[in-house]
Formats: sequence, C-alpha cells, structure tokens
Amino acid sequence: MKKLLTMYWTFFKIGAFTFGGGYAMIPLIEAEVVTRRNWISKEEFVDIIVISQSFPGALAVNCSTFIGYKLGGLMGAILALLGVIMPSFFIILVVAALFVEFRNNYIIDLIFKGIGAAVPILILVAITSLFKSVKKTYINYIIIILSIIAIAVFKVSPIWVVICSALYGIIFLRKQVE
Repeated sequence: MKKLLTMYWTFFKIGAFTFGGGYAMIPLIEAEVVTRRNWISKEEFVDIIVISQSFPGALAVNCSTFIGYKLGGLMGAILALLGVIMPSFFIILVVAALFVEFRNNYIIDLIFKGIGAAVPILILVAITSLFKSVKKTYINYIIIILSIIAIAVFKVSPIWVVICSALYGIIFLRKQVE
C-alpha cells in the first residue's frame, strides 16, 4: 500500500507542476519512474509511451494509467490516474472561478506567457529522450523522415502515420522479432 500511495503522490506532483499537456509531462514521468525510482526500465517506458499514444485520450493520463497498472494492478491504475488528473481538476476549478476577475490582469498574463515559453523545451526534451531509445537503423531513420514530411508538409494526420508505421512493422519487421 505504501508503494501505491508513493506512486499516487508522484503522479500528483507531476500533474501539479506540468503545463503544456501530456508531451510536456513525458520528461518528468520518465525522470521519476525510470531514473529516480527505477519502477520500470527505459525500454518499458518507451513501450508505454507508444501504447499510450495509440489509445484515445490524453497521453499523460494513458501513460500514468499503464504505469500504475503495471506497478499495482487495477488499484495502481486508478491511483496513478487520480494522481495525475486531480491537480488539473482543482486548478481548473480555481481558474474558472477566478477567470472573469483576473482575465485582464497584466501580471497573470505575463506568468502564462513565461510558462508558455518553457513548454516547447519540455516537449523537445521528451523527443530527444525517446529518440535515444530508437534503434539506429537506416529503415528507422527513413520512417522518421517520412513521418515528419507526411505530417509537416502534407498535413497527414498523425493517426495515419501511426497506423501506417504499425502496419509496416507487422508486415516487414516480423522476422526481426521472431
């Protein structure tokens, strides 16, 4: 039970101090569950990120739920989920209650602009960390480049990129896994 409460508190802190959505949370989740606490390996974390992106819903919510389930079954999944969403829930309640009064406040505007400037860097840290775990093969580099071109240039939905990459893996990479 102590481990489950520690996990809840860990995800609560991550949820409370991360702005910018799920991708901005990835480096913090990795630092806590992989590096600091050694609850899961780097490879397991990458697998959880891939699975979490494949499911509907917020990345950080899915990721925390999977990690919680791995560590503590159904109760772990529930506690990790509650841990990561409760801070946002309470913050949104407070912001909604005070928004009308403070929406034109100069200092509040500056605070959000400052936080907004840090979010892209958090996402870049997540991308860099995940890239380090990808096997460095020509085919993986080609898939990365084609994915970037498809999304950035041709405005293909990331969902289609994930589906096509999954199909490629099933069809052409099957022998490498066996």
